[in-house]
Amino acid sequence: MKKLLFIWAVLALMLTACNTGPQNEEPVDQEVSIKEYYPATENTKYTYQGEGNEFASYTMFFDYISDDRTQIRTNNGGTVTVTVLEIRDDQLTVLYSRGETYFRQNFLNDQYQGGNILLKAPLKEGNTWAYDENTKATITSLSREVVTGLGNYEALEVTLEGDKGKTVNYYAKGIGLVKTISSGEGYEVSSTLSSIENNVALIQTITLFYPNGEGSIDAVDVQIEFNTNDEPVDVIEKMVKDLTLNEILSPGTKINELYFDEEESSVHIDLSEDFIKEMNAGASFEALILQSLTNTLGSYYGVSKVYLTIDGGPYESGHTVIPEGESLTVNYDNINM
Repeated sequence: MKKLLFIWAVLALMLTACNTGPQNEEPVDQEVSIKEYYPATENTKYTYQGEGNEFASYTMFFDYISDDRTQIRTNNGGTVTVTVLEIRDDQLTVLYSRGETYFRQNFLNDQYQGGNILLKAPLKEGNTWAYDENTKATITSLSREVVTGLGNYEALEVTLEGDKGKTVNYYAKGIGLVKTISSGEGYEVSSTLSSIENNVALIQTITLFYPNGEGSIDAVDVQIEFNTNDEPVDVIEKMVKDLTLNEILSPGTKINELYFDEEESSVHIDLSEDFIKEMNAGASFEALILQSLTNTLGSYYGVSKVYLTIDGGPYESGHTVIPEGESLTVNYDNINM
């Protein structure tokens, strides 16, 4: 039971975000917009110091920012979670959350129904709404003093109470979430903002597989950088072209499309016809190129199936035909690491 309570508490503290800005020293009133308590800034890393559990400390980064939606990425050392939030109709809503998401994917434009409301206007003490079917949210203070490693803030206090315990979130104007306290029978877990770093890119490690010219495949771990709103199709294409000794993607090859299919747990990649025209390889070396590409994508996205198409149609070269709807399979046998 305590484990379930803690999981609920950690999810509650992850589903929000913050930003740099002036400290709030004015009382909150209904004229203040929710966006002032949930600003979003590109390429900024937020660090929270936790107490009460090993997973209470975490970092947060904005993957994507649009007019009314944001996608944040939180890493608590145990898992990486991406969350899509929306500010619309005078409320801040969690539309989607997915754990174990170690790859980059833009989930902003997907269709969502319902969601959990973190903030709701009017921003005045006593305002109450349903966070979910078992949890009630209430604005319990307009100017609660909160002590953090970055200074003291007069924060908006929102209390979530449900069957599994209580979580209190503190939002400072121009900053965002500054502290979360989750408690229940026999436990209390807190996360407090400790640092904000600007002009920081998200760094990830990807394993690049490539033919070594000796009839087998080598692999090397390399770092890739994502700025806010960078798409993986662009970053991965550049990385593969820049670092592969024996070209997986020829200079003229363009990745038309690259995406993760959550329902099928697979990856789909569509390449330009130049991939085949400029390959200049025999049947065995072509097979190594295809396996290298499959392994690189499968490893990064954590899947076993990769679908490859050329300009939207089936893959057909002088040596290999991949029928429509047939996937390539990740295979790590005989890899030189």
